[in-house]
Amino acid sequence: MARSVRGGPETEDTEMPKNPGAQAVTAVRNTLYRAYLKAVEKGLLEAGAAENFDISEPRDRNHGDLAANFAMLWAKPLKMAPRKIAETVLAEVEDCPYIDKIEIAGPGFVNVTLSPRWYAEVLLAIDEAGDRYGEVETNKGKKMQVEFVSANPTGPMHLGNARGGVLGDTLASILQWTGAYVEREFYLNDTGNQVDLLSKSLEARYFEHFGDSETYPFPEDGYHGDDVTAHAKAYAEQFGDSLLKADEAERRQKLATFALERNVARMEEDLKRYRIEYDVWFRESSLYPTDVDEALEIMEKNGALYESEGALWFAATKFGVEKDDVLRRANGFYTYYMGDIAYHKNKFLARGFDTVIDVWGADHHGHAVRFASAMRAMGLEPERLKFILMQLVRLTQGGEVVRMSKRTGKAIALSDLLDEISVDAARFFFCSRQCDTQMEFDLDLAVRQDSDNPVYYVQYAHARICSILRNLEAEGITPKAADGLDLTLLTAPEERELIRHLADLPNQIAIAGRDLDPSRMTKYVVETATYFHKFYNACRVRGEEEGLMQARLTLCRLTGQVIKNVLGILKVSCPERM
Repeated sequence: MARSVRGGPETEDTEMPKNPGAQAVTAVRNTLYRAYLKAVEKGLLEAGAAENFDISEPRDRNHGDLAANFAMLWAKPLKMAPRKIAETVLAEVEDCPYIDKIEIAGPGFVNVTLSPRWYAEVLLAIDEAGDRYGEVETNKGKKMQVEFVSANPTGPMHLGNARGGVLGDTLASILQWTGAYVEREFYLNDTGNQVDLLSKSLEARYFEHFGDSETYPFPEDGYHGDDVTAHAKAYAEQFGDSLLKADEAERRQKLATFALERNVARMEEDLKRYRIEYDVWFRESSLYPTDVDEALEIMEKNGALYESEGALWFAATKFGVEKDDVLRRANGFYTYYMGDIAYHKNKFLARGFDTVIDVWGADHHGHAVRFASAMRAMGLEPERLKFILMQLVRLTQGGEVVRMSKRTGKAIALSDLLDEISVDAARFFFCSRQCDTQMEFDLDLAVRQDSDNPVYYVQYAHARICSILRNLEAEGITPKAADGLDLTLLTAPEERELIRHLADLPNQIAIAGRDLDPSRMTKYVVETATYFHKFYNACRVRGEEEGLMQARLTLCRLTGQVIKNVLGILKVSCPERM
């Protein structure tokens, strides 16, 4: 399977952009381990120490760029004090182009300061990769699916859908940047009790439209929304009173189909406005009978089914949960759980996804836990199905909780939210917290145009970079090709701090994909803006000698490239002027 570069499976394999952070870690580890092997050859240390050891950022960056724990790790197998091990290894270290200085700290930790050459190569790697800088191969060749929103099509989408939409869509983008082929999917519940209830509600409103509110009284637990009345009226205006004398089943089916198609069209419209487009809109009704029958056949073979009191049961207790579940009631109707099992059978066995990620509300926690047993009953590894369980969102304005839309007086829908704030703010804010934390969404902050608003702060950093480049160009100063510059001139602490941060983008994308955590991207890009402002306030560009000016101009330009790449993952606009 060809690797997907943010695209489909037909994409040809292309060379992976360089990951300067990973290259530095590898170079340091190899240098230290080779030194250890030399010490073994000389009889200074015993053989058998583990080649893999931790290399990470030290807590105090004044101690260096990287810290290695090999001496602590090897103390027991080598039967020697960690500091003595470190001294012996460091005495055998050969020159490495990425290492400027190595020092021992405390009982045996080793701190490494990276060389000016490494800092220069970070910028060259960003320049070479351009729009692809940040891509990694942690999911190379995998076929993955993210199913998100999947709102009940009987009404408009609410705030939970707004948060789930951004989380799912951004996660799909992140996974594409990790090398996977990813499909975005919306699961339409177009059958079952809620659709039956919708059809009865539509039927009552349809008869009301023609002056008859008695033949089909409105169901007690029906859908009272204005949209139901509007659908019934629209059907009457388009097709007249043709259903008044129709068969009841036919009438309800036609009214429900008409309303669902209108609702789905509205969902698509709202989601496109939200910059979300799906690869697949999957209808629950398409699961019957084939996928349901096939799922039951597999479960039967695996000893996962039994009948009791006329109902068909899933023997879930055999597969690791506390109680069994009904899959088909005594009246012959299948449960929602059976539909979900068949749906995931379709995902894994019919369509061949390696990994499936479902973005659900936190109230589905119990369902997510018991689904592991269903995966086992179908002969699938539960680890292939992952859940993002997101907490609730609370809107605030003027310090008060907002529960109703000003425009409609009803519960706030996605479309209402986007009437109040920009799509940029909505997408950035919803990605700014980990999914398993409750979120307070401050509408006042989302529309502010100052540094307190994180999305404005980041966009302003990019616009500021563009302004710097424009102003210098107006003076006849244009950036020169990075590979022809002496980038080792960038030695100021603020310059190195920014470059180290830029080098970390591939690693942050890899971790975000591993942990299914889109909030890493907003945190990273806010920090990028902060490091850039610190650099620009401390290090002037214009007025320096030509070599340093061009090096700093390159750092500005490539910081802008990194901000653009991350905002692209978030689908947040990246303005050149503000």
